[in-house]
Amino acid sequence: MITLSAADVARLAPYGDIVEALRGVFRQAIETPVRHHHEISPVSTLLLMPAWSEEWVGLKTVVFKADNAARGLPTIQASYLLIDQRTGETVAMMDGGEITRRRTAAASALAADYLARPDVDTMTVIGAGALAPHFVAAHAAVRPIRRVFVFSRTQDKATALAGALAAAGFVASAVTDLASAVAQSGIVSCVTSATAPVLKGAWLAPGTHVDLAGAFKPAMRETDAEVVARAAVYVDTRDGALAEAGDLLQARDEGCFDFADIRGDLFDLCRGAAPGRSSATDITLFKSAGTAIEDLATAIMLYQKAR
Repeated sequence: MITLSAADVARLAPYGDIVEALRGVFRQAIETPVRHHHEISPVSTLLLMPAWSEEWVGLKTVVFKADNAARGLPTIQASYLLIDQRTGETVAMMDGGEITRRRTAAASALAADYLARPDVDTMTVIGAGALAPHFVAAHAAVRPIRRVFVFSRTQDKATALAGALAAAGFVASAVTDLASAVAQSGIVSCVTSATAPVLKGAWLAPGTHVDLAGAFKPAMRETDAEVVARAAVYVDTRDGALAEAGDLLQARDEGCFDFADIRGDLFDLCRGAAPGRSSATDITLFKSAGTAIEDLATAIMLYQKAR
């Protein structure tokens, strides 16, 4: 059995490779049951996320430990188990945290490959947490991103991320005027834990692609309803969006959106069943809720490379 650490995953999984692995798997028939959710104790939650194809079975285990911060440890611990469907043999155990971060960013980049203008060279990332640098790097794998604006409610975090991005070769700056940054950007990625709108529809210029990945509960949102109302809306999976996409659910409740108006999901885009961007002036929106399909695709690719 192969064991892959977080460093191994990072080495073997450049974003462009994950994007292509995801593109391929969304064209296949993959089974993804609803994830299991178990409250183990007042401070511990266990999530089980299975998926399988004709050749492979994958299971991601995620443990949320609310008391880990006091120990100086991450609150979320994750592992990934890959099984050969033909024999039932466990062939790999991998770091689930690094897989999650990279596949989440790559899924948004995959959507942007269909929805963002081909010439986009400027993006704004809203949020400066662990996911933010992955989203910049992943989008740069599919579009010629050169300039990056970073906005965070914590200015020190925005400054630190901008510095790291500059060291990686981007023209990056921390900003306090979010409206101005958004107006200059062809891609706007939101990776926050906001429960009230951070991004406003009035700020969006024609041709902008909006990428929403942070809000993961119905009560959370990163945008006002005008963002959703102005955009052609796409999602990773319809079931996930209907269950968890607070931006869309709240826009619907405010009378600004109907789930029947979703233009397509990643299955549709990757299979050519839904058109992507149709003009340079379209405003497009991709809402990601996450799916075990993405974990399985990434794990298969990692195992094949490691061998």
